[in-house]
Amino acid sequence: MFQEKLKELVAGKTLSELEAEGMMDEIMEGKASPSQIAGFLSILSTRGETVEELTGCVRSMRGHARPMTSNRELLDIVGTGGDGTATFNISTASAIVLSSLGVNIAKHGNRSVSSTSGAADVLEALGISIKYTPEQASKQLDQTHMCFLFAPLYHASMKYAIEPRKALGFRTIFNLLGPLTNPAGAQRQLLGVYSRKAAEAYAHAVVSLGTHRTVVVSGEDGMDEVTVTGRTDGYLIENGRIKPFSLIPEDVGLHLGRLEDIQVENPAESAALIEAIFSGNTNNRSALEAVLLNAGTGLFVAGKVASIAEGVHEAEKAVGEGIAFRQLGLLRAQKEEAAHA
Repeated sequence: MFQEKLKELVAGKTLSELEAEGMMDEIMEGKASPSQIAGFLSILSTRGETVEELTGCVRSMRGHARPMTSNRELLDIVGTGGDGTATFNISTASAIVLSSLGVNIAKHGNRSVSSTSGAADVLEALGISIKYTPEQASKQLDQTHMCFLFAPLYHASMKYAIEPRKALGFRTIFNLLGPLTNPAGAQRQLLGVYSRKAAEAYAHAVVSLGTHRTVVVSGEDGMDEVTVTGRTDGYLIENGRIKPFSLIPEDVGLHLGRLEDIQVENPAESAALIEAIFSGNTNNRSALEAVLLNAGTGLFVAGKVASIAEGVHEAEKAVGEGIAFRQLGLLRAQKEEAAHA
């Protein structure tokens, strides 16, 4: 099937949801060769993935994932990566802030493939463990309101795509799939996408897949976050409906930031900046407000506040009063406890 459908893709055809699910099944089950996988990823990346292709591939990956179960309502805050902006790990820092305020975060992520620092990379640099079994992750969630679901442990079938993906070196449909295949089935999500066009397709896929409340965002600067450097285009998905919106930092009481102030070269730099933000040892207003903006949006997605502006205010208190910094210490202590055990 794979080779036949690949020829159709080369000829300019698109896949139905069922066809896309079938092709991804073959990848996940090791039935497609590395060159076939590379061809499939390249074609979709070049022309852009359709809603049907994205939805079908998500269903396949979800079906092959190792689940993490929880009776809590969960939120994931994650970007697709591959935006080329080389910013510090804003969504990971925001997740720590959110968990410090009692939002239950099941953050799904990986090491960097197409960005400066992946979520797993910066968490390790911060001294936080990333390799938890589903049972350990559930326990950590109970104790800290946050757990990290390291993608290779929950999506073992992805092993067949690792080498083709690395060899290509550019963003592929797997960047888009990661945030939509959370092993804990988080029903509230703040999802960052690298382009407005991709974000719109993402929003329609989320409707097909189902959600309690999801916000999909893309910065005009190409950031897969709510950007502090300009306008963010977003989509609120709730009750099966999509509501577009746009936002600039000034709308929620923040300042217009500078991209160069939030860029880093490696995970160590990203971790150092996050720690400086939480400890109050930085004059980098752009970096601080990037976290406040995304954490504030996350609080709105979680239903903890009535507006993003109110969420920004609550996030600012969490950072200013040292709540987020204490949460960072608590997450580090979990690693030490696990190592001791």
